[in-house]
This record gives sequence, C-alpha cells and structure tokens, in this order.
Amino acid sequence: MQSPSVAGDTLVSSASHNASAIALIAGACLIWYSVVALVCCIGVLQLGRHFSQPRKEVVWGDEALNITVIRPVKGLEPCLYDCLASTFRQQYPLKKLHIRFCIADRGEPSLPILERLLRDFPDHDAQILVEEEDADLQNGTLVLGPNPKIRNMSHAYRKAPSDVVWVLDCNVWVAPGTVGRMVARLEGAQSQHKNKFVHQLPLVVDTEGSTMADETHGRLNGNANVTKQNLSTTLPSDERTASAIGGGRLEEVFMSSSHAKFYTAINTVAIAPCIVGKSTMFRRSHLDSLTHGQGIDFFSQNICEDHLIGDLLWKQRVPDEKRGEVWGKHAMLFGDLAVQPMANMSVREYWSRRVRWLRVRKFTVTLATLVEPGTESFLCSAYGAFAFSTLPWFHVKLGMPQTWAAFALSWLLSVSIWCAMDRLLYLHLHSAKSIEVDEYTPAFARPPKAGRRRLFGEWLLAWLGREALALPIWIWAFWGGTKVQWRNKRFWVGIDMKVHEIRDDEHMNGHAKKA
Repeated sequence: MQSPSVAGDTLVSSASHNASAIALIAGACLIWYSVVALVCCIGVLQLGRHFSQPRKEVVWGDEALNITVIRPVKGLEPCLYDCLASTFRQQYPLKKLHIRFCIADRGEPSLPILERLLRDFPDHDAQILVEEEDADLQNGTLVLGPNPKIRNMSHAYRKAPSDVVWVLDCNVWVAPGTVGRMVARLEGAQSQHKNKFVHQLPLVVDTEGSTMADETHGRLNGNANVTKQNLSTTLPSDERTASAIGGGRLEEVFMSSSHAKFYTAINTVAIAPCIVGKSTMFRRSHLDSLTHGQGIDFFSQNICEDHLIGDLLWKQRVPDEKRGEVWGKHAMLFGDLAVQPMANMSVREYWSRRVRWLRVRKFTVTLATLVEPGTESFLCSAYGAFAFSTLPWFHVKLGMPQTWAAFALSWLLSVSIWCAMDRLLYLHLHSAKSIEVDEYTPAFARPPKAGRRRLFGEWLLAWLGREALALPIWIWAFWGGTKVQWRNKRFWVGIDMKVHEIRDDEHMNGHAKKA
C-alpha cells in the first residue's frame, strides 16, 4: 500500500503528464490553424491580384502552334451551345485550331447541337467523333478500361493533327483570348522556362435556367439566331424549389470560396500538383513518352485521369529534360476562368458528386484527402479555438480565459472572419472583372448588376449549408465504401486506383468485398 505522500506524487505526476499532452495537442492545433490561415491568405491575395482586370490578348501569327481542342460531350448540359461555341470564337489563327467533339454514340442527345455548331462555323476544322464508330475499339485492336471519358476522347487524341492538345470539358465557357494565353504560358510566358502542363481555375455559376427545354430553346429546331445571342429562358424564382436548385448553390459557393482559395494557393507555391481537369493543355509527345506511347489511353482504368496526367508530368522527366533542358512542371493560367454554368442540381446530386471525387481521391492522394476536413472552416476554427483557449501563452499574455465559453467565442469569431473573407471572394470572382466581354459573351459570364450574384442572406444560407455538409460528406465518402456513380454508370474503386464497372448488384457485392 502506497503512503499518502507517494500517492499524492503519483496524482501530481499524472496530472502533469495530462497537462503536457493537452498542451502538445493544442500546440499542434495552433500550428495547423496557422498554416491553413496562411494558405487561405495566399489564395485570396493571388485571386485579388490576378482576377481584377481582363488579361491582355496574346497575338499569334504564322509562328502559332497547332492546337487540337478535344471536347468530350455527354448530355444536354446547361447553356451547352454557348459553352461549345466559345471554342470557335477564340482569337487564334483559324488554320492552327483543330476542334474535335467526342460523343459515345449517335443516340447522344446533344448531337443536334454539335451538328448545328458545325453548320454555324463552317470555316473551322471541326469534327464530331463517335466512340462506337472507332474502328480500333470495335475490332479489338485497341482495348480500353471502363473510364467513359477516356473511351470518349481516345479517337480524337490518337488522331490529333497536332502535338499540343487542349482538353476542355463540354460544360465550361472560356473567354476569346484564352487559347492564345494558354499557348503562351505553355511556351514559357511569365516564367523562365517552357511548361509541361497548363490549366485554368474553374468557376461555377448557378444559372436561372429551369429545364433542358429552356436551356436548349432554339438550338434543336433551328428557329433561332444562335450565333449572336443566348436564348436560354428563365422561370420565375418561386417556381424553382429549393430541392431543385440547392445543390447548384452549394457548388457555386464551394467553387468560388474554399476551392478557389486552396487551388490558387497550392498552384502559387507549387509544392505539389493540384489540377481540376476542366481545362488543361499539354503536349502529346510528352505524355506518350511517359506512357509507352499510350497517351490518355494509359489512364482508361482510372477515373481521375486529369489528376493522374498532371501528376505524371509533374513527377517524371520528359525527353527534353533528359537532354538537359529545364522545364516547368505546371503553370496555372492566372486571370482566366473556365466558367461552368449550372442549373437545377439538387442537394442529393451535389452530395453524390462530392462523394464520387472524394472516394476516387482517397486512393490517389490519400494524405491530402485524409486531412481535408481540417481545412474546412468549422473544424479548422475548432482547432484554432482549442489552441487559443488552452495554451498558457494566450492566457498569460492576452488574458484569454481557459473556459468553454472562451472556446465558443473564439470559434464563432474565426468562422465569422472566414465567412466574411469568402463573401468578399465570391463577389470578386463573380464580378467577372477579369473576363473580356464582347457581343457573344453569355449572360452567366458577364458582370452581374450591382456587382453581385446573390443577396447576402441567400448566399449565407448556401455558405452555411456547404460548410455544415463538408464533414458529413467526407466521413461518408472516406469511410462509407468504394462505390461511385459517373456518367450514368456505376463503378467500384480499388486501392490500386483502378475502377471497375458494376453491371449488376450481385457482381457489385462480390467485388466490393474484394475492394
């Protein structure tokens, strides 16, 4: 039996160890909070610096590089004609631009719009390539994995008439001078060396369109002058329910706040590849040299081919580098936006979209995905509040009480500052200050009246919803399984980063156990 003095010493020692452990945890929380705050500040400063006025046009003559624009198309996306027509309206030598629209089959609902585009812009080298008519795929000469986007683009990539390719999703609009500036960046403008990979910041705008018929009005029946105006219509706001538009508002807020800050900051410090594949440009010769000549087909077993292409070009040396040349790994095209109009995305669709990409990313960038919740405002502010209300320095030097009330007030103050910063950033990006506007610029890409897209109350509701859902979505995505749905198909993702198509429930259950 211990004496009272020994027992007392044990209790004091235990309490001391507990206090040390808590202080250590609080210190780690403070460091993490400070790093995230610094990253946010870098992103906001860069966005303010580079997205405040239109970029200067880069004029190209006969020395311009040949560019193959690959646009995979799936379904009747909002304002599809405007987005695809922006490719033809690029300020770039006509004979140097080769446009390829890629669809899966002749039953693709967007086909009439693609055919209309070819009629409206007859002077361009533009083609519609159909996956089911790709002879190499049909006769078994070429065997590809289940990635529907890669299968869709494969023919265009293999038959591209140029070394430089610009992969541009069908649902984004780009300003007229974009391709010229992307080529200049690829060739080394604003840097000391040529770059292996160039990409853009994406921005989502939740439009007021209501139905697919509204979004394509006049573009399927040939009754409208679609080359000079945006004819999408609008239903009164009271006819658009929260369930029909809530997801679009959440996505709009996310892409113009949290995503924009971190995407820009990471690409500023360039410590790791960070890519969203809405608009990317690279050289086929570089990618082919790293994939045994397969090019994008090399990634047909994966879903996040955009990240993997960028990651490969980032990490591996291309032939030019092996010969002693110095090349930049990646370059973000600061100032230019890839604008995606969105309409009628439900909260459920938003949830599914976020879950899909998180489940894919947890095997491709596991560490980054693992710590991602700690970069969100609610949880990161909790880390900071715990540090402020726990560490002795704040108590001694600043008089911070070490109470739960102090924790709550610190958390609320941090979240409020975070919210204010995101609001200002939203207004800045949606002011379209950096977009060169002309007669063909659609409404969703123009500066809005009074410099804002949403009134504060409407925006705040979407912001709070997005922030509140961030952690539940991450928990479900990271720990809730490996199944994803994409382009009307179901897949399960393996730890080897490969995806496998699910054809029926029995097949799904068998493979899910293996995963």
